[in-house]
Amino acid sequence: MGLGALAVAGLSLTGCVTDQSPADSPSAPLTYPLTRRTNVVDDYHGVKVADPYRWLEDDNSPETRAWVEAQNKVTSGYLQQMPELPAIKARLTRLWHYERYGVPFKEAGRYFFTRNDGLQNQSVLYTMGSLESEPQVLLDPNKLSDDGTVALASYAVSDDGNWMAYALSAAGSDWRVWRVRDIRTGEDLPDLVQWSRFSDASWTKDGKGFFYSRFDEPKKENEFKGSLFFQKLYYHRLGTPQSQDELVYHRRGQQE
Repeated sequence: MGLGALAVAGLSLTGCVTDQSPADSPSAPLTYPLTRRTNVVDDYHGVKVADPYRWLEDDNSPETRAWVEAQNKVTSGYLQQMPELPAIKARLTRLWHYERYGVPFKEAGRYFFTRNDGLQNQSVLYTMGSLESEPQVLLDPNKLSDDGTVALASYAVSDDGNWMAYALSAAGSDWRVWRVRDIRTGEDLPDLVQWSRFSDASWTKDGKGFFYSRFDEPKKENEFKGSLFFQKLYYHRLGTPQSQDELVYHRRGQQE
């Protein structure tokens, strides 16, 4: 459970100071869990701003987790008893169930494109050796995790068409983990690049490595909530560990 779940549950925050909130349903009124208020007040140049719910920013604390679970229980219970829900689901499923393609591109004589059969959570990346050949699956993001929470965030094909650097994002996080796939075999290299964020990859002309930006590795407890400063540009050479990546550029003393 991360900030995404917290944001969903937070829809109930406005009305959860009181014990009950009216509902437009013939069923019993919804009963929201009470949300603890604190006396946290910030002083901004003489202007005092209260922030009684700041404790909810700690999304990994047991209290916050319990709060989210209680809020989701109320929401799910209300939605599941709606008689219109099956009809709405069926209608949306019919509207979404159509084949669609992403914009194709060509690199080193190969063609690349994405396709969704209509109901896939994520589009599948395909490649073709020519316009007459059969498309081959290069990467299916739907198979990256059992629960479907790992997404393909970005990818870049080398100029020679042999390699693809691709970034994965887990559970909606902005953190990206870069891996490299051999387009000719469909197999991944052992290369692993972590702590990248808000970054694409740019291959060198010789196809021996790529540039990317990253932040310093955060402390475990601040991985998803700490402030980020001093983004740096690195060069990763294929077949080497990330610890050997070359620092290309950063702006010393300036927070970014």
